[in-house]
Amino acid sequence: MTQSAVERVWISAEPDWYESTGISLGIRVGNLVFTSGQAPIDRQGATVGVGDFEAQARQALANLAAVLTNAGSSLSDTVKATVFVTDITQQDIYAKLRAEHFPDKPHLAESFVEVSSLADPDWMIEIEAIGLIR
Repeated sequence: MTQSAVERVWISAEPDWYESTGISLGIRVGNLVFTSGQAPIDRQGATVGVGDFEAQARQALANLAAVLTNAGSSLSDTVKATVFVTDITQQDIYAKLRAEHFPDKPHLAESFVEVSSLADPDWMIEIEAIGLIR
């Protein structure tokens, strides 16, 4: 495949909760979809579960699932995820949610990284991923 034959396709949602930020929810290139970091926000951009890590993680995972689905992929087709958290001690809670949302083997490749802050000070988690489009 030549470079000119590779098309980048914008992935959006209705409403697109990232439209005002100047970034895409995701980009499809060939049979892969690359998501932006999915935050614990609702479709209007309001933070969900302030102070509640599990609620925020569930919302970020729901947003990730929506973006992947809109691209023709899914959580079960995720091959790589990077999870950014502001408190590494929440890893056990996230591990429980990972088992719920990504139960299939082989397990996805994942990095779990503590950061000093995210784009909004109320956010405790953000998840980006690469999914396969079958």
